Order: sequence, then structure tokens, then C-alpha cells
Amino acid sequence: MSPVIRSLRAAWLRLAGPKRVVAPPVELSVRPKIGLALGGGFARGVAHVGILNVLERERIPLHCITGVSAGSIVAAAYASGTEVGEIARIGCAMRFNDVARWTLCRLGLVESQRMAAFLKRLLKKFTFEEMQIPLGVLATDLGTGEAVSFCDTGDVIVPIRASCSYPGLFQPIRHQGRLLVDGAMCTEVPAQLARKMGATHVISVCLPMQGPAVVPSNMLQVVNRCFQILQSRAEESWRRHSDIIVTPDVTGIAWDGFRSGSEMIASGERAAEAILPQIRKWLEPAYVQAATHPLPAELAG
Repeated sequence: MSPVIRSLRAAWLRLAGPKRVVAPPVELSVRPKIGLALGGGFARGVAHVGILNVLERERIPLHCITGVSAGSIVAAAYASGTEVGEIARIGCAMRFNDVARWTLCRLGLVESQRMAAFLKRLLKKFTFEEMQIPLGVLATDLGTGEAVSFCDTGDVIVPIRASCSYPGLFQPIRHQGRLLVDGAMCTEVPAQLARKMGATHVISVCLPMQGPAVVPSNMLQVVNRCFQILQSRAEESWRRHSDIIVTPDVTGIAWDGFRSGSEMIASGERAAEAILPQIRKWLEPAYVQAATHPLPAELAG
């Protein structure tokens, strides 16, 4: 290169200065896919409505919702598009005879055919593929003791009836060659199912066992308390799949305490409000600006 050309090139570079290349913002965290897992509790499942009240009020997006036993009813109603207020109204007015009929059978004291009619009044959609929010329902195979999950296609009524078939009280549900009972017998809260459905962050709602002040007054309450004790010994199986565990204070309410609906909803709301700061942190945008130091002209191109 001649001295004249080198001189002109140097002058041009001094005037133009080095190019500044600014990289676009780099997203450090992917927007979370929040899964809500609702545990069982029979009448005390009305407390789940309070959780949904707060999440909806705060516009917390749900990627999926899963449930066992009473939790499956609330989860399915919400996923189908039933308004929270309507779920609350029906839940507070609900009575045992709305979902069960006493009968004589070697496998259970009541049958749940009435539950099918109840669900058809409560839900807006009746197949998994129609749900507005992906829904997962968990039951237990009485023969193997394994969890049986329903979440992709098919009717939702039978899986919910199976998930609510409390052993000794409700007759098991025969479905696809299996004898199915309450999903809470194998998993108290279906957090792992929410993970399998793609949730990156799972909120698990566990309805704690009754406190010692609530003394069982009949055989069914004794059986219920025994199952609660057994389930409390196996919590690790679902806790390790949970990012947040919510426990509404319903320890003073009996398993069949339908008349305490408003109180249970209020307990659910208080419990949900306590976890809002942590959920909001999940939803905060996390961006950083890449370094804006000038790059050498030969690298800038």
C-alpha cells in the first residue's frame, strides 16, 4: 500500500471513529409456566376457591391446573371456564347428597352417579381437549397402587368420579380394565402431574389434617383421620416437585363441613395473598444489556 493511500485511510478512520455495536437485550429467564396443583379434602376443598380468587384477581397466568379428589372438582370447573364466583356459590351450597347416594354394596357405602349430574351442572366443558386451561386429574389403581393420570383427551366426568372415590365410603370406579379410587391414596397433591404437563413452577395447595381439637364423632371421621395421618407421613413424594406450598388454615373444619364454605374460602384467600410476593418475583422481567464498548473496526466489519 502506497504512503498516500495509508495516510488517507488513517485520516478516514480518525474521522469515522470505531463502530459501536450494541447487542440486543439478552433474556436471562424464560417466562415461567405456572402450574397449580390442588389436593383433596372433601368439603374442605372449597378452600381452593379462595386460592383461585386471589390468583385471578392478580392476573396470575396458569399454564395448567391439576387436582385429586375434591381438588379435581374445583380444578375441572375452573379449567372448563366456570367463573370463580359461580364455583364458590355452588361449593357453599353443596351437600353430601348432591354427589352421593347411600346404597348396599360390598365395595362401598355410597355410589357416585349423582356426582356425574352435579358435574354436568358445574362444568362448562366435558372433555380434556376442550378445557380453557390444560387440566390434569389423578386417580389410584386399586390393583397396583399406582397413580393413574388423565390429562390429554377424553371425558372428564369419569376420571373425576374416580379421583373422588374415597375408599370404604364411595364405590370404586371401573374404567378401562382398572378399578380406580381416590387419587389422594397415592399422591396427596398432584404436583408431579403438573410438572409432566410442562409447568416450570408449581404451586401446591395442601389442605392440612384437622387439629387435635376436632374429635371424630363417627366411623367415617375416624377413617378419614387415619388416612390423613398416613398421607402426612408420605408428603415428600409431592413436596419435592413443588416450588410453593400453600396450606389454608382449615384445621378446625370437619371433612364434611360444607356449611363452613365462606370461612374456608376466606382461609384460602389469606393463604394465597401470603405467597403473592414470591409469585410476582417469578413474573418479573429479567433482562441485562450486553456490553456497549466499541469493537475494533476489523471485528465490526
